[in-house]
Amino acid sequence: MSDWKQELNRWLAYPALDVSLKRELETLLSDEEANAEALEESFFKDLEFGTGGLRGVLGVGSNKLNIYTIRKATQGIADYIKCELKKEDAAVAIGYDSRINSRLFAEETACVLIANGIRTYLYDTLYPVPGLVYALRHYGCEMGIMITASHNPSKYNGYKVYNAAGHQATDTESEKILSYMEQVDIFDGALHIPFAEAQKSELFSYIGDATKSLYLDCVMDEAIFWTESKEEISAAMQNLRVVYTPLNGSGAKPVKEIMRRLAIGEVHTVKEQEEPDGKFPTCPYPNPESREAMLLGSALFEEKGADILIGTDPDCDRMGIAVRTEDGGCRLLTGNETGLLMFDYIIRNRLKAGTMPAHPVAVRTIVSSRLTDRISAANGVDLKITLTGFKYIGEFIEQLRAQGRESDYIFGYEESYGYLTGTYVRDKDGVNAALMVCCLAAEAKANGETLDRSLERIYRTYGYARNDLMNFTFEGIGGMKEMDAIMNKFRTTRPDAIAGKRTERVIDYKYDDTGLPKSNVVEYILEDGSGFSIRPSGTEPKLKVYTYAAGNTMQEADAAAEALQEALRELI
Repeated sequence: MSDWKQELNRWLAYPALDVSLKRELETLLSDEEANAEALEESFFKDLEFGTGGLRGVLGVGSNKLNIYTIRKATQGIADYIKCELKKEDAAVAIGYDSRINSRLFAEETACVLIANGIRTYLYDTLYPVPGLVYALRHYGCEMGIMITASHNPSKYNGYKVYNAAGHQATDTESEKILSYMEQVDIFDGALHIPFAEAQKSELFSYIGDATKSLYLDCVMDEAIFWTESKEEISAAMQNLRVVYTPLNGSGAKPVKEIMRRLAIGEVHTVKEQEEPDGKFPTCPYPNPESREAMLLGSALFEEKGADILIGTDPDCDRMGIAVRTEDGGCRLLTGNETGLLMFDYIIRNRLKAGTMPAHPVAVRTIVSSRLTDRISAANGVDLKITLTGFKYIGEFIEQLRAQGRESDYIFGYEESYGYLTGTYVRDKDGVNAALMVCCLAAEAKANGETLDRSLERIYRTYGYARNDLMNFTFEGIGGMKEMDAIMNKFRTTRPDAIAGKRTERVIDYKYDDTGLPKSNVVEYILEDGSGFSIRPSGTEPKLKVYTYAAGNTMQEADAAAEALQEALRELI
């Protein structure tokens, strides 16, 4: 009998197995031959805990996300806190979003922590990731846990882990936490009490409106305006028309509250996507990067004659926008384009107001737009480059704090729609990003231009460039092997030329000395300065390819980008 079948039988024999999970297992076993692959997928390994925590498909089995894998992970966290951090009055903050079972998993997490004698703060309702990060720092917690699968389809959920600094657990911390999790038996290893009992414990507290209000105060403190005249600001905000979609996630209340505080004249919410709903009935892939997810918002944008469309993902750490074009149309911007608009706006208006630090610092990830480098150099901003993943930006902010330079940080972003203008949290913040784009949209409208034209001005000033993301999906047990084979191909069989452009340099972030932590990323730089980076996703069964190309005009940049992508499709 194979190991996965032994694990399956163990689950089947467990006398206290959750009723819904037992029913699911019995359904799969009712036609074992037809469901053989699904059964193996569920039991052939433990759900992996990586640098982003846990993320997996909901369901029965050791490789799925369910109350038992949640309890196992949380017991590992509790053991890590007790054995490594060795703090008697340790505390953990817990948040959750709108996904299926998110509240249940958050409560299960609290039950295990309380049973282990660890003080626990649980959000009293769903709330964005940055709100959880703010709360853990506000309460002085050793760790934070967010139940979310971010922008993945509805069949997923996840378990993000944050450290005391407020950014996601470092690679070293994650490895140590994993070592404790691996020692926990999935059924009998976790201490656990019923939630009703946990609520009565003196170690348990809800995170309520007071903390939420403090978080939103910090977001509002990040507002940067283009004029000192309150009358001009008020008039511009009153004249602004915004369409917003929370994509059935946790962003509706905090984002709309920020817009209320800004006194925006018209805010129209996409009704079908306003209420929390983990099934995401109108957007199977609830990601503001997805054109499909933003279709209803785009339609309402046209109907209302709006100036800007804002969308946030279910845990509201990512934000995407669409803008009015010069010919009156609706244009969805990429994460890089929005990042360039924000960065340019922050620099211009901080210099104008005299609030720029003497030694300003900004951060981008290795796959984000290289135009950021040109903007930084032209304006005296020290630009730091990190690996992909906002936790590395969060780590860098913490390093600045340790050096007494926290106030030097002015902006950080990654191409995957993540932005942060302040240091009150250590993760990307969709609420903060929504605030900033409302400010820059109001400035543009007050100056009689669209954000589309504002972006064109940036390109004219710093150069025309195009960045794109190509996704290749590899599901199932064999998917990882396929991705590994492709990564190995690009590492070892290096083409002399791609799309007619000579390969000038190849950087392997896993094996080369780059000055950054080791990461499974390979970057190709071609003779004309164009190139691409390729890596497996850390959160989805996808291979991600980030391309970049430049030109003397946008038409030239577009042509170069399309030729490169066509060549890469053939190679992959």
